[in-house]
Amino acid sequence: MLKRFISYYKPHRKLLALDLIASLLISLIGMAYPVVTNKMLNLYIPQKMYTHIVIAGAIVLVLYVLRMLMRYFVQYYGHLIGVRMQSKMRVDLFNHLQKLPFRFYDNNETGRIMTRLTSDLFEVCELAHHGPENLLISSVMIILSFSYLMSIEPILTLIVFACVPILFAVTLHYRKLMNKAFEDRRKSNATINAAVESSVTGIRVTKAYTNSEREVEKFMKGDEEFVSASGRAYQAMAKFFSSTSFITDVFNVLILIAGGLFLYAGRISFGDYSTFIVSVNLFISPVNTLINFMEQYQDGASGFKRFIEIMDEEAETDAPDAEELKNVQGVIEFRDVSYSYDPEKEVLSHVNLRIEKGKKLALVGPSGGGKTTLCHLLPNFYKVKPEDGTILIDGKDIRTLTLDSVRRNIGIVQQDVFLFVGTIRDNILYGKPNATEEEIIEAAKRANIHDYVMTLENGYDTEIGERGVKLSGGQKQRLSIARVFLKDPAILILDEATSALDNTTELMIQQSLDELCKGRTTLVVAHRLSTIRNADEIAVVTNGTITERGTHEELMALNGIYRSLYTLQFRENDLFG
Repeated sequence: MLKRFISYYKPHRKLLALDLIASLLISLIGMAYPVVTNKMLNLYIPQKMYTHIVIAGAIVLVLYVLRMLMRYFVQYYGHLIGVRMQSKMRVDLFNHLQKLPFRFYDNNETGRIMTRLTSDLFEVCELAHHGPENLLISSVMIILSFSYLMSIEPILTLIVFACVPILFAVTLHYRKLMNKAFEDRRKSNATINAAVESSVTGIRVTKAYTNSEREVEKFMKGDEEFVSASGRAYQAMAKFFSSTSFITDVFNVLILIAGGLFLYAGRISFGDYSTFIVSVNLFISPVNTLINFMEQYQDGASGFKRFIEIMDEEAETDAPDAEELKNVQGVIEFRDVSYSYDPEKEVLSHVNLRIEKGKKLALVGPSGGGKTTLCHLLPNFYKVKPEDGTILIDGKDIRTLTLDSVRRNIGIVQQDVFLFVGTIRDNILYGKPNATEEEIIEAAKRANIHDYVMTLENGYDTEIGERGVKLSGGQKQRLSIARVFLKDPAILILDEATSALDNTTELMIQQSLDELCKGRTTLVVAHRLSTIRNADEIAVVTNGTITERGTHEELMALNGIYRSLYTLQFRENDLFG
């Protein structure tokens, strides 16, 4: 993990080197005061060397001005390095998220993912900035102060520094406890973020069902977990700081007693005694810095660990010799396809289907039968293992084709329309980012939404709100259809595209969908059987298998599952239209 963390410093190694040099100078300048103090008390003042006193003071002042400039450099450019590293990690993580398969998102809540992109990486940024500087400055100060004191009186130095091994032992012990406690705290924080994201996204449903109290209860549960985890983390931290602070306080007690005895015995001068007091404080300060740094290290290390957890998730990749799908005719074939999300429960079992170019195949049947899964397998959202059958487009196994080329030639219209925050134009352009204004308008016209857009004050530049909240269900669906018109794919998937709409809106949208289907090979999933009566072929999917196939008339004559479903929906109408 450390090697991967250090790799993010590489683009900034020159700036990092300057930052560390500045930190080193800060440490060296810090030793000027005890050295000058010793000279003052032992030599300049007793011998009344007034010129030397003024010169020494002036040199210290100049050094302090230089240290001020170095500290400015470290604070500004050090943070800049951290922010740039954070940005690179965030971009890497976001890019990787775009490449992860559907299965990852099935198992991870949006709020938890957002936590890793924001607060986790902020902690990593702080560690990236303060880590090298604190370690270098503190280490150099400890070594220099120890070495300088050893040059004055080795035995007294060793007596005073006898507490150092105890300090490190206590630090290592409580560090393990803090590591576990802060990891639990971070996980509970992600739980809160997930709860907030879910609640805010579904606020309209919450209000419609008057379930605000239930949402508050769910949030409070996550908040209580956070408080509990924070309590354990801060308890471990309190033990850590109180113990280490006590040991550092003992340094001062030792220097007072042992230094006083050495001064009384004549082994050191009053100037040396004063130098010891100043230098030990210079030693204790960086030790405290290292101790305080442990909390930041725990936060940063935990954040980076959670970052690489996602980065190590296996991304979608093309086969080694994958080829582009070109000149698509749209012949689709499912050949003996089986699939399961859970190894213990098979969703599809030995499915065989073939759809000729430009034909429409409708999938009907009870919920949970596997219809949507078939639609997800065709664009390779979920991969079929070689032993579980083959899906072909124009006779080519989709596993041998690049993912982008397959998905570029498939348009999808779903029941749950997802629109992005932005304008009407932005969302239509999603189908073809480099489209011209004329192409956008043509797509909107074919989707029967252009006239509505023209009634808006800002036309195509109208903001639609989060997930298109400012639009009606029918308008959102038309917008998604316009998006597909602009994409102009050879293959079309309609996954219950109108089932969430009222009957009047459904009839209007169906006209747009019929226009969209012209000349395209279409796979339709529908619960409302009125929308697929004119399909070239209808397949009944039950418990993951194809139980009936044929035209509407053929399936009605078969007097099986399809007829039962149709009769159930149209018992008050003429059964045969």
